[in-house]
Amino acid sequence: MSATIRKTALHERHRQLGAKMTDFHGWDMPLYYTSILEEHKAVRQALGVFDISHMGQVIVSGPGALATLNGLMVSDLSQVAKGRACYTLMLNEQGGILDDVIIYALGDEDYLVIVNCGNRASDVEWMQAHRKGETAITDVSDGRSILAVQGPLACRVLEQILDARVTTLGRFGIAPIRTMGPDACIARTGYTGSDGFELFLPDRHAQRLWDLVLTQAKHLGALPVGLGARDTLRVEAGLRLYGTDMDAATTPVEAGLMWTVAMSKTSEFIGKGALAAQKQAGAARRFVGFELGQGPVPRTGMELSAEDGQRVGTVTSGTFSPMLNRPLGMGYVEPASAKAGSTLSLTVRSQRYAATVVKLPFWKEETRQSALSVSRPATLEKLP
Repeated sequence: MSATIRKTALHERHRQLGAKMTDFHGWDMPLYYTSILEEHKAVRQALGVFDISHMGQVIVSGPGALATLNGLMVSDLSQVAKGRACYTLMLNEQGGILDDVIIYALGDEDYLVIVNCGNRASDVEWMQAHRKGETAITDVSDGRSILAVQGPLACRVLEQILDARVTTLGRFGIAPIRTMGPDACIARTGYTGSDGFELFLPDRHAQRLWDLVLTQAKHLGALPVGLGARDTLRVEAGLRLYGTDMDAATTPVEAGLMWTVAMSKTSEFIGKGALAAQKQAGAARRFVGFELGQGPVPRTGMELSAEDGQRVGTVTSGTFSPMLNRPLGMGYVEPASAKAGSTLSLTVRSQRYAATVVKLPFWKEETRQSALSVSRPATLEKLP
């Protein structure tokens, strides 16, 4: 292990729990504690707690903050009200994806941008180089943690621990946790496909909350969850991973992420011209999800072929779905093979296995609490 490897504030907690650790972009992170399968099922059926403090946290503030972000990101940030968030992309001039991020509007001139840990330094440098007006761009990651509390019991457990009406927070809403200081927030976002929350906290509060959730909700089936199940959960939910399913050579057109792009917003954004040209000309490949009735788990780099045996694409992600009980994969194929229902074959050691293109996500929570679809004020009402 590298002498320069980084550790989160919860590193000792992971060691005490007997986690299998792994080097993830220079961070010593838990891969699993008990098993990937058990942790996956805990999130789908009860509750899982993730340490995602390796993610970068960047504050963009000042009178020019909105103009800066609208020039950098594909979405129209003027449509994101205070106390709300959006998933968006930052592109290069060729339309390639530099990173996928979530931006939280903390105030009229204050935004929290969550970036992938492997892109943290380059993202901040890129953002600094494209500042507009009076804008401060500050990497505030050090000394701050992020916990993800995900699963059908997340709302119930956090409501008890925080002593606040967490249910009033709508999907993609964010609110301050005033009892934990000015830098503490809770958002109803996540990377699992299940209902859940992400909490942005000073390190000392993250340690305390981690202990509280795992202690008070243990009898409900709560488990700590590592990067292994985080990956199987996000594949099951059809969510892309930067560096695996997309990169700086991939455009939103190819990645199936044009729904994030506001081509009609008044402000120009980096990469807009390249996207317009590709939309008109047509992309040479399309991102798809596919499933197998039987066969091996699709792995990155495996070959995808059409019915006639001609290679048409490559796998980028795959897993065996515990919820659907079959192998799932995602990757890029030629447009003619990208339509839902198309038949593909997966090549593994010269063997071919039949696969069918399906609409993403593979798995979707059938019922959500009604509060998820309601935008409410960004405050957590205290319980009586």
